[in-house]
Amino acid sequence: MTTAATDEYQLLKRHVGLLDRSDRGKLRLSGADVAEFLQGQLTNDIEALTPGQGCYAALLTHKGKLRADVRVLRGEGWCLLDTEPAGHGPLAKTVQMYSIGRDVRLSDETSDRAILSLIGPASASGLDVEPADGEHSFVEGAHGIYVRTDMGVDVICAVEEVDAVVAALGVESVSAATAECLRIESGRPRYGLDMDADTIPQEAGLNDRAVSFAKGCYVGQETVARLHYKGKPNRHLRGLRLGAPAEHGDPVVGAEKPVGRIGSTCVSPAHGPIALAILRRDVGPGDTVVVGEARIAAEVVDPRFGPAD
Repeated sequence: MTTAATDEYQLLKRHVGLLDRSDRGKLRLSGADVAEFLQGQLTNDIEALTPGQGCYAALLTHKGKLRADVRVLRGEGWCLLDTEPAGHGPLAKTVQMYSIGRDVRLSDETSDRAILSLIGPASASGLDVEPADGEHSFVEGAHGIYVRTDMGVDVICAVEEVDAVVAALGVESVSAATAECLRIESGRPRYGLDMDADTIPQEAGLNDRAVSFAKGCYVGQETVARLHYKGKPNRHLRGLRLGAPAEHGDPVVGAEKPVGRIGSTCVSPAHGPIALAILRRDVGPGDTVVVGEARIAAEVVDPRFGPAD
């Protein structure tokens, strides 16, 4: 990392920085049947949410593979969904096709709403009201909707108000690369980088956060449940401590056999070169692998990188 990037990293670790994540897809669903409809489409328990609560969930194929990962916020008579750009199309198409005959009205607000992520321990210090504790809890404030995240607070506001909101918050902007470094350290995979349309939630370590095993049926449930209760996934999300920087997509080789590819990667000020990768199940923490054409040596570790040595 450059000196500037290291300074940004320390800012996010010790205080607060701002990253504009407005490129995420945003869908507002309203009507009496919204929660029931989403209950049958997404992996988590939407009907259990009360207004002001949210959750993380996945949209799957009938074979249990990821089409999108989604944050769901439930209000009075509406739900707001946001997703990675790659998941926007599949999510919108699902709502359009399968909500016919239900009281579900779709409004695509991707171009109308911005998401400003406040990252760091002081994320809520400049807000007029704080969301409740617990990830995905939200509250409406003077600048929009404030959503509790794993690293701070997201402010969801109208696009035309972004400049005014940023000025009112008075928080220094940071680069996406620096924010990504903290995400990688926390071991949270990102759709389109670490997981894709060939990934089953358990392989990416999503079951605890995104899947309810107590709710009723949803698309892809049979595969997810069978794998959880009776099977062993062929792959697992792992962390890698690299001997040198690597690139997204670099092949990972263990015992002279391909075992996966690099997903997200960065050079962390605390940990040095690190990466996330979904690797075959016979490769686990403590094993060593080589990465890329340069055959960079790497140690396989838990995806949640702990305190620096």
